[in-house]
Amino acid sequence: MIFRPKYITFDCYGTLTYFRMHEMALDMYEGQLPTEQLRQFVRDFNAYRLDEVMGDWKPYADVLKSALERACKRHGLKYRDEDGQKYYDAVPTWGPHTDVPHPLTRIAKHIPLVILSNAMNEQIHSNVDKLEAPFHKVYTAQDAQAYKPRLAAFEYMIDQLGCAPDDILHVSSSPRYDHFSANDVGIKNKVFVNRGHEPTPNAAYSFTEIRDINGLPALVGL
Repeated sequence: MIFRPKYITFDCYGTLTYFRMHEMALDMYEGQLPTEQLRQFVRDFNAYRLDEVMGDWKPYADVLKSALERACKRHGLKYRDEDGQKYYDAVPTWGPHTDVPHPLTRIAKHIPLVILSNAMNEQIHSNVDKLEAPFHKVYTAQDAQAYKPRLAAFEYMIDQLGCAPDDILHVSSSPRYDHFSANDVGIKNKVFVNRGHEPTPNAAYSFTEIRDINGLPALVGL
């Protein structure tokens, strides 16, 4: 079924921008842990990042450093603050998945595109420029003073756009950070981009699944 929304809203990192955090962790600690434990370290680092954004807002550098320190402690590795900073500094250098620029540019001619991202303002615009498509608005956790999956982040975006949840089509590759919360704030129209880094959400969350952004134009009649 084709749905033409007032806005298409996107998660950025992982959905549009190729999120290289796991690759950095593997490279940084290769040789310090057995292979399977290193893979578990990456999973734990991911889990701690989610846990770190569930409370009051704090700068994203603090989120990364605290999550990395907790993962290192769990696996008996030495934590260095400068290692945490390397992750933060790398984020603005990352570019898009190869399937992203062309279909987004095509859609943007007809429907305003919006980003809601767990980023700092000093980071996100470098990543957005690399997407090569015009965005109507870019909102960050710093703007909202709340990270996804907290509902306050989505409420901030909806308030800023001055629209109803029904006016939005939200697109993300992350059920945990995006789809569950989007559903809870009343966004009924959702697209799950199955990049393979999170399991497919329960069908009760009413989403359409696509493999990559090339599948998005057809869902909005383009």
